[in-house]
Amino acid sequence: MKKIAWITDTAAQLDDNFIQKHDVYVLPLSVVFSDGEYRESIDLTQEEFYDKLKLAKVSPKTSQPAIGEMLALYEKLEKEGYDFAIAVHLSSGLSGTFETAQAASEMSNFNVYPIDSKIGSFPMVKMIEVGNELLENGKKIEEVVATITEMTEKSKLSFIPSSLNQLHKSGRVSGTQTFLSNLLNIKVVISFVDGKPVMTEKVRTNKRAKDHVMSLLRADMAAGSVPEVAVIHCNNVPDSEVWKNELLQEFPSLKVEVAALSVCVGVHAGDGTTGLSWVSY
Repeated sequence: MKKIAWITDTAAQLDDNFIQKHDVYVLPLSVVFSDGEYRESIDLTQEEFYDKLKLAKVSPKTSQPAIGEMLALYEKLEKEGYDFAIAVHLSSGLSGTFETAQAASEMSNFNVYPIDSKIGSFPMVKMIEVGNELLENGKKIEEVVATITEMTEKSKLSFIPSSLNQLHKSGRVSGTQTFLSNLLNIKVVISFVDGKPVMTEKVRTNKRAKDHVMSLLRADMAAGSVPEVAVIHCNNVPDSEVWKNELLQEFPSLKVEVAALSVCVGVHAGDGTTGLSWVSY
């Protein structure tokens, strides 16, 4: 039996039980405020991040793990007797983490299979979960990597920022767009398309924005199997629980969980964001 490690980054937002169960090594993404750099989940909790974000005069930046950090991890895994590792990283459309992992794997003697998830959050968790199950069932590494790569094309994530203020601060939308959005109560839906977050819908009221995201989910459920959905959020558990209950009322057999988005998404999406994420099978 081969000894296999999983590697990911904090965009996946894994809990401790999952990390221990699946033998996962997590590389932290970082947020750079004017007073310094903070590693997600190590130097900064979710609550601390949003407190700092509210007080920040200048929008923070995000930073990926350094190539030296990856090389050190690969060397450590090799010394610990692992045969290889599969590394599932945040979309290359959002971060350079995947490209850095590719470069590090080419520089290392240790066998690493980097995968661009083309997304973040909940689908990354499912990729590791499914991949681990396949390995336990005796599938070859090439088959596992191929299956996970297929999953990247069937993973969906759409979110609704509570306002465009943080998107404006981070340089994603103009001041005029933000002013008009706040004035007219316009909500936008941002979805991952080919690995990049794209504004896919602009509507009046939060209800219409949620209805649009729900229509995307219903379409995928009609076309195939969607056994699980995550209600994703940036520091907004109350609204996420409401959406979870609405989902369960419409789909009683659906497995629904509430999951916080990485603070690196919060840098752009802002406090109060909610959305849905799922993988089609």
